[in-house]
Amino acid sequence: MSAVVLAPRRPVAWVILGCGVVASLHLGKAAIATPMLQTDLGVSLGQVGWLTGIFAVLGLLGGAPAGAVAAALGGQRTLLLGLGITAFAGAAGGLAASFAVLVVSRLLEGLGFLLIIVGGPAILERLMTGAARDKAFALWSCFMPLGMALVMVVGPLFPGWQSLWWSSAALAVLAATMVVYCIPQDASLGLSSRVIGDVRHVLRSRATTLLAIVFALYSLMFFALFSFLPVLLMERMDVGYRSAGLLSALASAVNAGGNLAAGYLLGRGAGRGPLLIFASAVMGACGLGIFLGLFEAPTTFLLCLLFSTVGGLIPATLLASAPLTVREATLVPIAVGLIMQGSNLGQLLGPVAVGSVTTAFGWSAAGVVVLLAAMAACATALFLRAALESGAPAAARRPTVAPAAKRGMR
Repeated sequence: MSAVVLAPRRPVAWVILGCGVVASLHLGKAAIATPMLQTDLGVSLGQVGWLTGIFAVLGLLGGAPAGAVAAALGGQRTLLLGLGITAFAGAAGGLAASFAVLVVSRLLEGLGFLLIIVGGPAILERLMTGAARDKAFALWSCFMPLGMALVMVVGPLFPGWQSLWWSSAALAVLAATMVVYCIPQDASLGLSSRVIGDVRHVLRSRATTLLAIVFALYSLMFFALFSFLPVLLMERMDVGYRSAGLLSALASAVNAGGNLAAGYLLGRGAGRGPLLIFASAVMGACGLGIFLGLFEAPTTFLLCLLFSTVGGLIPATLLASAPLTVREATLVPIAVGLIMQGSNLGQLLGPVAVGSVTTAFGWSAAGVVVLLAAMAACATALFLRAALESGAPAAARRPTVAPAAKRGMR
């Protein structure tokens, strides 16, 4: 297989991050469009929960297979495929005249999202090593809060939810253009019996499974709050639609600080298990305080900021740990895909569970859901250190990246 050297000084890392931001923007647009969807299509909070949760169904079922596709096609082709599907589904969703059609378009957007988030790490893993890899994955993991924050800010500026859907589709096309220009094609291995065997190997990895479980519980907590945060702020803080969008954007954006902090802490030798336990415990305590309505509105919003900031330690730690769970670098996309299956499970269960219990019992019941998820995440993280130590780090087996290739990340 011939080596691939990236052209120097092209902003590859930032282009990859931009693709992730576009993907998460598509995920988060349903939350900020909730009032418009309720007015136009007459949907309930429970149905809005499904619009967010259904986005994760394909990711839940196909995370590891998508990783195998990324390993077979290469990261650049996988990114382009994901962005193309996302653009098509977003444009089609903007034409939807019924809730059922909109749900189908969201399923397709979920497929595009999945391909994007396994394609990006595949490229980063090919280029980075050691502490630099941890920092690169920490930067990459900022895609979710940045995309969510962006859509919360700009969403209320659109005259209707359809124009928001079409604009997000246009951004996917723009991102695909940047990928073509800035990221050269890498080698294609093709779908072979070895790839199928690699999938089986990763599925049997105890460490990868634990990472996926923690990501599922984190996503459940995160989307339990952020899928309904604009509505919660409007009801609890009595703010307008646009102000709720700006406050939600701020709460989402500070999550990126936690992601970057995780990269710094991991580079300084911080333990992965303790980071996950600390962040999960803080999220559980904050979630309980937010949903129970025990505090005045300003204090409740400060809890939202703390929930998001400290929670950001979790995804960066999990993604940076993926290369440590497999025997060679070519398996990393498959491991990331399996871990993202956990993330998608949480994305599905969080909004649906909170939408359902809130409709039946009020906002307080959502706090119990978050607390139980936090306790389960802490318990799972206790077993992670031993599982990682028993794995075979891919980074220790792969060749050093050529200097010219490293310069392409700058």
